[in-house]
Amino acid sequence: MELAHSLLLNEDAYNQLGEFQKAEFIFEWLQFLEKLLPVTSRADIRENQKKLVEQLTSLLNNSPGPPTRRLVAKNLAVLYSTGDTFSVYQTIDKCNELIRSKDDSPSYLPTKLAAVVCLGYLYKKLGRILGNSFTDTVGNVLKAMKNAESQGRYEIMLSLQNILNGLGAAAIPCHRDIYKAARSCLTDRSMAVRCAAAKCLLELQNEAVFMWSTDLDSVVTLCFKSFEGSNYDVRLAVSKLLGTVLARALTSKQTTVSTRHNFRRISLEEVMELLGTGFLRGSCGFLRASGDMLKGTSSVSRDVRVGVTQAYVVFVSTLGAQWLERNFSAFLSHILDLVSQSHPKAIQSQMDAIGCRRCVSFILRATVGGLLGEKAQIAAAKEICQAIWKLKKVVDAAMSDSNLEIRLSTTDVTASQHVLVCALQELGSLIHGLGTTAAPLLQDSSTGVLEAVISVILHPSISVRLTAAWCLRCIAVALPSYVSLLLDRCIERLSALKSSPEAVTGYSFAVAALLGAVKHSPLGIPHGKGKVIMTVAEDLLCSASQNSRISLQRTQAGWLLIAALMTLGPAVVQHHLPRMLLLWKCIFPSSPKDLETEKTRGDSFTWQVTLEGRAGALSAIKSFVSHCAGLLTDQVVQRLLPPLPSAVDLLTQLSSIHKSYGNSLKTSSTVYRHKLYELLAVLPPKTYEGSFCAVLKELVADLTVPDSQIDASTFLLPSLCHENDLLLLGPLLQETDHRFIEEQLLLGNSIAGGSLEYDPHSIYEKVAKGDSVPKPLPPVLSVISAATRLFGVMFSHVAESHRLQVLEQLMNSIKQTKGSRQQIVQLNVVSAFSTSLKHLANCKGSLGPEEVRRSALTLVMGALESNNPLLRCAAAECLARLAQVVSDSAFTAGLAQVSFDKLKSARDVVSRTGHSLALGCLYRYLGGIGSTQHLNACVGILYTLSQDSTSPDVQAWALHSLSLIVDLAGPLYNVHVEPTLSLVLMLLLTVPPAYTEVHQSLGRCLNALITTLGPELQGSSTTVSALRTSCLLGCAVMQDNPDCLVQAQAISCLQQLHMFAPRHVNLSSLVSCLCVNLCSSYLLLRRAVVACLRQLVQREAAEVSEYAVALVKESREDFTPDVNIREIGLEGALLGLLDKELDQRLCQDIKDTLTHMLTSMAVEKLSFWLKLCKDVLAASADFNTVASVGTTQEEETAKADDASVLTSDSDERFHPFSNPRWSTRVFAAECVCKIISQCENAGSAHFDITLAQERKQRDSRDDFLVLHLSDLIRMAFMAATDHSDQLRLSGLQTLLIVVRKFAAVPEPEFPGHVILEQYQANVGAALRPAFAPETPPDVTAKACQVCSAWIASGVVSDLNDLRRVHQLLVSSLVKVQAGKEAQSQQYNESTSTMEALAVLKAWAEVYIVAVEKQKNQSDAHNHCLKIANSAEESYRDVTSSASGLLDLVQADLATLSKLWLAALQDFALLTLPSEYASQLPAEGGTFYTAETIENARPHYYNSWALILYATALWLTSTGFIIVDADEGVTNLSRPVTPTTMCQDSSTRPLVKSPEDVNTDRFHLILGISVEFLCSPRSDAAMENIIACLRALQALFDVPWPRSKIGGDQELGVELLNVLHRLILTRESPDIQLAALEVVRLILFAAQEHVKEKRRSAEVDDGAAEKETLPEFGEGKDTGGLVPGKSLVFATLELCVCILVRQLPQLNPKLTCSPAVQSGKHLLLSEDGSRLVAAALVILSDVPAICSPEGSVSVLPTILYLIIGVLKETAVKLRDGQLPLTVAASLQALKGLLSSPMARAEKSRTAWTDLLRSALVTVLDCWDQVDGLLQEPNEVSLLTAITVFVMSTSPEVTAVECLQKRCIEKFKITLDSKDPLVQYKCYQLLHSIFQHPNKTVSYPYIHSLAPSIVEKLQETEKAKPENAAELQVIQEGIKVVTALTAAAEEEHRAHLVACLLPILISFLLDENALVSATNSAKNLHEFALQNLMQIGPQYSAVFKKLMASSPTMKARLESAVKGNQESIRVKTAKHAKNPGKSSSIQLKTNFL
Repeated sequence: MELAHSLLLNEDAYNQLGEFQKAEFIFEWLQFLEKLLPVTSRADIRENQKKLVEQLTSLLNNSPGPPTRRLVAKNLAVLYSTGDTFSVYQTIDKCNELIRSKDDSPSYLPTKLAAVVCLGYLYKKLGRILGNSFTDTVGNVLKAMKNAESQGRYEIMLSLQNILNGLGAAAIPCHRDIYKAARSCLTDRSMAVRCAAAKCLLELQNEAVFMWSTDLDSVVTLCFKSFEGSNYDVRLAVSKLLGTVLARALTSKQTTVSTRHNFRRISLEEVMELLGTGFLRGSCGFLRASGDMLKGTSSVSRDVRVGVTQAYVVFVSTLGAQWLERNFSAFLSHILDLVSQSHPKAIQSQMDAIGCRRCVSFILRATVGGLLGEKAQIAAAKEICQAIWKLKKVVDAAMSDSNLEIRLSTTDVTASQHVLVCALQELGSLIHGLGTTAAPLLQDSSTGVLEAVISVILHPSISVRLTAAWCLRCIAVALPSYVSLLLDRCIERLSALKSSPEAVTGYSFAVAALLGAVKHSPLGIPHGKGKVIMTVAEDLLCSASQNSRISLQRTQAGWLLIAALMTLGPAVVQHHLPRMLLLWKCIFPSSPKDLETEKTRGDSFTWQVTLEGRAGALSAIKSFVSHCAGLLTDQVVQRLLPPLPSAVDLLTQLSSIHKSYGNSLKTSSTVYRHKLYELLAVLPPKTYEGSFCAVLKELVADLTVPDSQIDASTFLLPSLCHENDLLLLGPLLQETDHRFIEEQLLLGNSIAGGSLEYDPHSIYEKVAKGDSVPKPLPPVLSVISAATRLFGVMFSHVAESHRLQVLEQLMNSIKQTKGSRQQIVQLNVVSAFSTSLKHLANCKGSLGPEEVRRSALTLVMGALESNNPLLRCAAAECLARLAQVVSDSAFTAGLAQVSFDKLKSARDVVSRTGHSLALGCLYRYLGGIGSTQHLNACVGILYTLSQDSTSPDVQAWALHSLSLIVDLAGPLYNVHVEPTLSLVLMLLLTVPPAYTEVHQSLGRCLNALITTLGPELQGSSTTVSALRTSCLLGCAVMQDNPDCLVQAQAISCLQQLHMFAPRHVNLSSLVSCLCVNLCSSYLLLRRAVVACLRQLVQREAAEVSEYAVALVKESREDFTPDVNIREIGLEGALLGLLDKELDQRLCQDIKDTLTHMLTSMAVEKLSFWLKLCKDVLAASADFNTVASVGTTQEEETAKADDASVLTSDSDERFHPFSNPRWSTRVFAAECVCKIISQCENAGSAHFDITLAQERKQRDSRDDFLVLHLSDLIRMAFMAATDHSDQLRLSGLQTLLIVVRKFAAVPEPEFPGHVILEQYQANVGAALRPAFAPETPPDVTAKACQVCSAWIASGVVSDLNDLRRVHQLLVSSLVKVQAGKEAQSQQYNESTSTMEALAVLKAWAEVYIVAVEKQKNQSDAHNHCLKIANSAEESYRDVTSSASGLLDLVQADLATLSKLWLAALQDFALLTLPSEYASQLPAEGGTFYTAETIENARPHYYNSWALILYATALWLTSTGFIIVDADEGVTNLSRPVTPTTMCQDSSTRPLVKSPEDVNTDRFHLILGISVEFLCSPRSDAAMENIIACLRALQALFDVPWPRSKIGGDQELGVELLNVLHRLILTRESPDIQLAALEVVRLILFAAQEHVKEKRRSAEVDDGAAEKETLPEFGEGKDTGGLVPGKSLVFATLELCVCILVRQLPQLNPKLTCSPAVQSGKHLLLSEDGSRLVAAALVILSDVPAICSPEGSVSVLPTILYLIIGVLKETAVKLRDGQLPLTVAASLQALKGLLSSPMARAEKSRTAWTDLLRSALVTVLDCWDQVDGLLQEPNEVSLLTAITVFVMSTSPEVTAVECLQKRCIEKFKITLDSKDPLVQYKCYQLLHSIFQHPNKTVSYPYIHSLAPSIVEKLQETEKAKPENAAELQVIQEGIKVVTALTAAAEEEHRAHLVACLLPILISFLLDENALVSATNSAKNLHEFALQNLMQIGPQYSAVFKKLMASSPTMKARLESAVKGNQESIRVKTAKHAKNPGKSSSIQLKTNFL
């Protein structure tokens, strides 16, 4: 194929190829040429033009296929337009000649067609350059059309369209001729020709004025005719033509002078009249219609009506949204008029009426719902309301007429019903779509929406009453705040008007509909409503028999209410279950005898009431079973069962009752049947086994003797076919934008589809999709579908022997019927049987013996050859399921063989299509049939069938089947891939484009082949690249196909290719194809586009986005997308599409795509994304008036602030998004949150304004989030103050994130302030509306969270500013204090729980922050005091804000603490396991009611942790001291106070002692914490765990709780075990550190306890018998520790766990294993070091709680761990710092060695031995480190030795051998080359030399002092080079000085004599001093100072020395003089320069 890539056709290569390869080669070359020509230079083209033209025109004669001829034409046109045009006339003549040719043979046809296409493209591209030649051409083409066949007519129409396009106004002379030709084609037999003619006329009307002026009427009539018998594509094309022409006629100005005399302006009324005519009368002329009217037959065919409906929508869309807004009332009245009484014929039968109503609803939905923004929709809703009021008046007038006779005959009443239904449906849908944004509409009393809807509930027509109820349901779903209100109102009216039949049904419908809405409303309704409704229902049922006039209505209403009540779920229903079961038991006769007596009594009316009542009861139980599965215990099921046999008995008697009482019972009995079948289908089959036979008999009768002659295939079968197979049956079954109206064409002429009035019970069920009204089918049909479902369930449960009988009976009944009835029976039977096979396959059942299989096979085979394609499809699926259930390979092979034989012999289309599909389906359920022969046979037969060009149907089915086999045969298929691919390509290149179904199947084949090849497509071998090229070629052919569904296939094929071989797919051309089709009118194409985009942007978002913009910038003339990509990029286009799109799945895909683009690009294109979101959100700000702010408690300034916030920055420029819907705005707000989190991952500059500004200056392209802070705040503000509650929630969430992320960003211009401070007015204004009384609780709860985050963030330091937000929380607290009695009865009780807990949580957060700030400051304060007083001023400012914050909370703390304790107690009760449920208080808790426990739980889980922490802090701040006994305990005005857990009031002591109160509170906090920490759910938030641990820390921070836990060892051990488990399961270092802190406190408590016991024992026993004191502490006398009981053991376990997790080398088991090489030093992370350090602190405290014997048993472990950590982590760091872990281990060692246990007489000897061993271990550390990479840190080890020497008793270290080794180590270290090490070594020796015990210090002095002095003497020669060396010398001098002081008198003189010369040698003379280095100078000064001190101290020795050495004396004197002078100079300077504040030096001192 590479050879095809050249400018000229490579003829040598071409001639070597076979016939089919030639076609491929040509196509590849043409494709390449198409890309090459536009970019080739004009000179090159001219050079090769002649040859090229020859090659291209010669191709015309080669009978090219459709795609090839189009490419030849395009290339010729481009060639002439870029090259020379002089030979173009020859080409045109040649084409004309080919067209004139007399050769009519089929083989010559492609050449003629190619010539036609060629002409079209030449004229399109060159247009007027071709001058006048077009008249001849057009004439020639039109002449050829007279005897052309359909393909010819199709191509000629498209060609004419192109010619008109190219010539524009120049073609006027031919317009009339073309118009005539196109007219005849518009009603052509072939649908493709009709579509082409519509396109041609659409092009023509651009210039041909007569089409929309003089000939308008005939054009319209023509379009109506064209709709007749049309398919979906024709309806789309023609409706587009019709809508456009009419819109043009309406808007046109007078154009040319010539047409003025006969040109009339046409008005909107006339246009509407024209369309209305088509809608009402169809396509017959006006004359014929009148004749039909006399005969009274309906002549409007449905396809015309549906076509006209689409034309209405096109008409309005063309005129645009603004036009619709202006003319809405006229438009509305016209549309509603279509179903009014003024056109009785359109609605004379119910079926017609339903069809018309659907069309009207569709027009309104597509225009009002699709085009208008929210503001305009509200206006439209008002108009609709006006219309409803008008109709209401008409009805009232008719109803009030006193004369009953007149009243009943009044047509107006029935007439208005359809108009009202349409108006109410649209009103409901509008409000549903608007959501909470519709609130202003409902509050507007002048419109009276609710009044209007409720007033219509009493309309005489049942369908109006139902639709009004549905409308209320929509309002309730949209505005949750109205649910309770509407329910109350309807229930009240229902009770008041119990005697009016209309009111009883109307209001019961309304209540049922509202109950159905509750599950869509997150806030629910008060629990008590259920009780009220149950009472009303019972009342209705009981009073039904009192008044026969309304008994029927009352019975129906009662059961409807009960059934609707069930949808509220188990929590509500369980309280009413007994009453309901009682009613259920009473409605059926209790024994068969009663049923018999019943039959003898009564008349048709009583039977009707009885049947309706029982049907209602069945429906209620079905509703119960499906909505309350949780309550279906065995016990309840047992109570449900008794009435069932009697219900089934009645079912069997129905026919006889029917006979006795005539037809009036027909509907009731059908409904009864339907409801019983539905109930049985959801019950477990075991429960009614006894009735199987009776029910089966009835089912068989229902399926085989149907009452109706209606073909129900379209709603029974699709669910039984596989969704992929349905694609074969054309667009009617596919999802399209017009599905809502197209459905009625599916259902055949006798039924228009479902409607609400067929089954009132559907009003409370879940709706299948979105806001569309439920559409239950008529009872006659729903019985059949219920019967097929139930048959499926039962057949799989009956005995196998019984199955055979049933099947045979079904077979016979099919045989016995004839004609159309036979097909209906067959269809019902196959659906039922197929359902049963589905069930059998699901439960892995078997079908039964051979006979059953045989009859099943006969049954299915019969259907496989049915005339109904849908039935064939279902039968093929059924056959495959049969093979799956039998699962016997021989049987399967037999099935396939039957199909093979049939396909070989049969010639008719029906059996060939059916059996070919069967072959494919067999593969679907058997995971590929193993044998290759079978596969080869299948593929062979399907190849042959797919080339049968006589029947496109056979081709399409065979190819579809082939695609299934390719998909499912797996690797077996690999051998067939190449031949299949070439077959697919050949067909793609030859099948005419009109056969779209064949092309669609080819697309599926290609897709399956690409999937089969999979990742192999990336390969580079020749075969693979050939396959890949073929696949790409196939995609290219399909992309050029005019059919949108084929284009969708092409896109999904390219998507697959891009997944497997991304480098080989040309991304830019793919993206351009996607952008062009982004707004296609075909839903499936849009879905394919977005699905493809979604995949592309996951990998290459940036490229996709760039290509899209680049494409628009090049913008070729044929690309004008509906979306403005140039301005707002692909992302903006997608957002715009999201706003317009109604399809849920598509919207979800768009959101995913945008999210992927955002995650990969938001940081790079930050401004762009933020601007997009801002534009979407700002579009809402213009019509938002911020909720009014109450000024009662707020000072006026706040209001002024709010006003300024709102007015700023409201620039009225053009928004790229006009009125986006609230859901789009919510998505935009979510995007803002995602952008912030992306920036957070991207780097700190986004949250650091100084850094951001610096980097922005460096490179202006950089962009940082912090620079857009004002936009973020503004967006959050706009969203948070919107009308839409969802948007408010998103806005508050955004605000919360902004506050949290930016709180700490400092403001560089004002030091000490933060950047957010300037936005406090905005934040306040955004929060205030959320606390208004009418705000929903969920918004208030969210706002509380933002408030607390804002106060806690510390942004605002001024208390007065803070008070505003604080005030909001205070107002909420008042509401919470009022308690649950004061709740509003608007929402479910659990919502007030949510709000109360949100408020308490917010306060808790503020309190916690206030306490923490104060704590930090008091720490800082103490710190400041240590330093100096200079910082006092600044400190005062800081404290004021923190203590101020605490003061703010303090005011309410008394109230808060009570509420917090109450909430915690509620939480504690709610966390009890379910078996304690009976012990919970009956009236509920403080904040929840007993009935709403389940709903309240999540709110408690959400907020308990912070409340717990706050409570613990409060209790510790009071130190557990009760301030005021009576205030603290008794006067709590709550039902359950914190101190009275579950006690009865009688047993409650009047006042508890403070000790008891404290104990209760202590255990409450401890209990909740332990319960949670024992098993935190895996999804438990980190914050909760940390808060819980912090609460425990706070608790044990004060003595009283410590005494509780210290004294209760079991409790301590329990807590430690819980913490140990937590540490094991949670990796987070924060959690582990917090846990260790709690452990430390528990240990501290135990220590205190032991100390206290020892002290009291000493006091009691006096000092005398001290010897015999009992031992306190663990380990008693034996030293044994019991695991599980021992606190010490638990502590050690926990510390070991931490240490070994961080340093695995410490584990002796591991150390032996080869995995851990000992001695490899790991540098721990910072967190790891902190954890190890914390664990070591705890370890060193352990011995303190042991008895002496106990301490001996734990000591080895502790020493091993401490020294182990030292050994493992003592590594040299660069800066000579000690690692944190080393510092900690030395600290721990020191603590351990100075433990009193080391000296206690019982343990002394053991300790001494152990400590000696430990010292040996430390000394051994040195010797192990020969071959290591990192040298150990000698300093750490020396420090350890020093700790041993200094802290233990002398007998440990004074042993000869140990002492020698220690001194040895010091010696080695003294000789270290590293000055730092030397320095540390001197420091350590300094401390040892000063040890008070001579026996310890003397050996060291004797061994080491001489070498120190020697070293110092050496420095005379080598002066120090740097500061480090200087430090060493200074430290050495200090050591010698200290020695001198410590020495005995007789040696002192000797030492001084050594020291002085050294010091004097450091002095410099004046000249040297000037030039000396810094360190030498410092040394000089240091020496001088020391000399000044030593001289006077030891004057005798000093004088003696001076005398003996005059040089020294001279040096000293000159130094002293110099010093005095410098001091003089300095003091002079010092007066000018006051001293700087002293710096702090802290050093870690371990000694």
